[in-house]
Amino acid sequence: MSDLTRNVLGGVLQPCSLAPLTGFLRNGCCQVTEEDTSNHGICVRVTTAFLAFSKARGNDLSTPRPEFEFPGLKPGDQWCLCAARWQEALEADMAPPVVLAASSLAVLEVVRLADLRRHAIDDADQARS
Repeated sequence: MSDLTRNVLGGVLQPCSLAPLTGFLRNGCCQVTEEDTSNHGICVRVTTAFLAFSKARGNDLSTPRPEFEFPGLKPGDQWCLCAARWQEALEADMAPPVVLAASSLAVLEVVRLADLRRHAIDDADQARS
């Protein structure tokens, strides 16, 4: 199994979201490739508070941008988020919940697994399979 297909727990990377369709490759998975220099590898479930935080930091994830095939997110949507943005939100106590099974191993270059686990919403044992 390549690193592109492994999650933060070492298991098979699971899909994050098909509706809305997410991922740098827009394939529903948070795979991090060489082309993805921003490391869109953390699968999160966005919250109202996080969407407001992100907008205030200059990254409006709520407004649809059809020219970029971006539907705009609403609370409860799952999305592949940049590892640096998640870390910034963590430091501001605004980090959204994480789906470990759908988060790329590559994010561990930017964030700590212990921090991700504290915000996890999936069952770690199930994520290993």
